Amino acid sequence: MRKEFAATMEQLATEDDSIVFITGDLGYAALEGLQGKLGKRFINAGVAEQNMVGVAAGFAHKGYKVFCYSIAPFIVYRCLEQFRNDVCFHNLPVFLVGNGGGYGYGIMGSSHHTLEDIACLSGLQNANIWVPAFADEVDPVIRQMVSESRPAYLRLGFGKNAPENSYSSGSFKVIHKGDSPEITIFALGPIANNVISALAQSNELAAKVNVISALHFPLELTNEIVELIEKAPAILVAEEHVSTGGLAQQLSVQLLERGVKMSSFKSLKAEGYPNRLYGSQAYHQKLSELDPASLTAHIHQLIIPA
Repeated sequence: MRKEFAATMEQLATEDDSIVFITGDLGYAALEGLQGKLGKRFINAGVAEQNMVGVAAGFAHKGYKVFCYSIAPFIVYRCLEQFRNDVCFHNLPVFLVGNGGGYGYGIMGSSHHTLEDIACLSGLQNANIWVPAFADEVDPVIRQMVSESRPAYLRLGFGKNAPENSYSSGSFKVIHKGDSPEITIFALGPIANNVISALAQSNELAAKVNVISALHFPLELTNEIVELIEKAPAILVAEEHVSTGGLAQQLSVQLLERGVKMSSFKSLKAEGYPNRLYGSQAYHQKLSELDPASLTAHIHQLIIPA
């Protein structure tokens, strides 16, 4: 999604003179075009994420809309206090952009993985969290962030374009509706691509499943989403994030508060490093049973016997 992000930012740079972009000495081979269009409004803050967010808050206080870019673990964990105190408490238009969410940086290990970012940021005052599942969601999300001009975090990963006939409902996107659904799958970000790959193997399996991606936090659970759940009440949540503070936990609270009836609730999440080894993103997804084959197995387990 970095390519789509850079393309949209280049367009915004020519459309809006209030855009400022600050990078933490990252984005090479992707942001050079943006740097050329922004000129002095493109700033390399160096490896100093805390200072970067403080500077961004100062620009925002003076009327600018500021993007702060780095890889996801650096932009979230290293400057959490500055984002909380300098940006969120003052409801300023500073937008954190983290590339490679979840296990995105694979073999580089735990210091470069981002498994707790939703939990860290979604509880902050005034903060909006955006987790696109598909590449073609990046442009409209960025434009909405700029339009709303509130603190925001954008978690980028790797995804194809959204399936045809996908549509938004509240903070969710309905990306597949089965002909005779029994299961409702909620997916966080690009894991939705793995779910779609799992269903592509069998039309019979696809008919039994509704698939919904969570695009935005705080979650907004619409009546339409509730109706889909009630018609297919076996819930499976798949997310490349720890269970605490993630999609499953936040979704379950809303479902309980609204009294939504469920027949079962299964959570698949990032399991960390159960064998103490590092590998590719696909390797870690498999260990956490978030790969297409594992998802297929879990879907079969939830189907009601005929």
